[in-house]
Amino acid sequence: MQTETMAASRETSSLECELISAIEREVGPRNYQHWFADNVRLEVRAHELSIGVNSPFVATWMQKNFRPSIATAAQRVLGPSAQVSFHVIDSSALNEESAVNPSRRRPPRDKPLAGPTAGPKIASKAAKNRRFLELDDFVAGEANALALAAAKGVCEQPGTKFNPLFLYGASGLGKTHLLEGIFRGLRRDFAHLRIALIRAEAFVNYFTAAIRSHSMPTFRQKFRNIDVLLVDEVDFFDAKRGTQEEFLNTFKQLETQGAQIVLTCDRHPRLLNKLSDELVTRFLSGLVCRIEPPDLETRKSIARSKAAALRADFSEDVLELVARRFKNNVRELEGALNSLDTYHSLLGKKLSPSAARRALSGLERDCMRVVRVTDIENAVCRFFGVQPDDLRSQRRHRSITQPRMLAMFLARKHTQAAYSEIGQHFGGRNHSTVMAAEKKINGWLREDSSIRVAARTWPIQEIVGALEEQLQAG
Repeated sequence: MQTETMAASRETSSLECELISAIEREVGPRNYQHWFADNVRLEVRAHELSIGVNSPFVATWMQKNFRPSIATAAQRVLGPSAQVSFHVIDSSALNEESAVNPSRRRPPRDKPLAGPTAGPKIASKAAKNRRFLELDDFVAGEANALALAAAKGVCEQPGTKFNPLFLYGASGLGKTHLLEGIFRGLRRDFAHLRIALIRAEAFVNYFTAAIRSHSMPTFRQKFRNIDVLLVDEVDFFDAKRGTQEEFLNTFKQLETQGAQIVLTCDRHPRLLNKLSDELVTRFLSGLVCRIEPPDLETRKSIARSKAAALRADFSEDVLELVARRFKNNVRELEGALNSLDTYHSLLGKKLSPSAARRALSGLERDCMRVVRVTDIENAVCRFFGVQPDDLRSQRRHRSITQPRMLAMFLARKHTQAAYSEIGQHFGGRNHSTVMAAEKKINGWLREDSSIRVAARTWPIQEIVGALEEQLQAG
């Protein structure tokens, strides 16, 4: 009986080796090393080849891309009636089987693509030089709950949900944190995936260098032969036509391969008015999430988390003071806590709320920015592509009247100028014109209206938000 069992075992092992060789011939050595070697479990039942993988994402991907090739290999070894099926198994089973059955492993024919630092060299270099942030460290609140949930969804099922995922919001609200959290989560749970995390500026630099050195095939191999592409600050592509075309082609290629794409930006895709329409529509084809400034309770939680990281002993009153005073973004709040921590170390005693208030007053004064009517005028002109003389003219075309009303509305909101001063600045108009413009814009904001600018229709909320972000940035 034992002899029969051993013979059956040898026969099964021989059959599996034949199947491995046949599959490798059909899919190619490179695909075999990346998707099959140490990543699948083969089981033969009569004329059925069952392939076990460690996630639904991998099962979907392999069925979509390799099923015909695997079926051909199975029919060659098992006969013309052979069938192929896929199922999900515990990843630990793959590790144990690889350890006890080295015959399943094949030495790589070239440099392995899989592993924690797989993908373009840019991703692996970054991984060696810094510690990436985790999603578990991201403080959730009403303003960012959807974005955080989407990021976790990508980590659970890359390439199948929220693809592409587009995260946008003002600077310092956590976009890069979420992007790095996705990177770390995928590296941990899907170690076989090839992942590239890169800033848009770096993509432009690599592209430019590839053109100069006549190495475009190498450049394209880096970015089009990956499973996950994470790009920070895609607004950097604005007005760069050559880069946009290359990125669009990269996007299309990855899309056909079922790769996951996550992008961050400072504004909604529709407000990227110097980006090609085709790129914008592709950005809109997945899930677009806005990250808004955190509310008071979230800022308090963030302050507690940052203080704990600093190992600073701040009272709840001091943390609430910081949370109430620094509302725009998390970086300001973190900077305030760093200042208080330094102040505390100099005093050598616990900070009272009054001492903290004195310590922060100088910081607030130094960071204060006074917005002038001309600043608003320049921001509106840049956004709408008009000239200051147009806003001050008597022209009544919609392409001029809408930017003019927005400029008057923002001037009233962000400056101390009176209605009559604002009207005088914009072409000598009277105060009632400015009041009417303010009322009109407020109505549009309440109704969540959209206005048509150039060839696109944009929500008024997004336009006002983008203009205000420009004013804050200076």
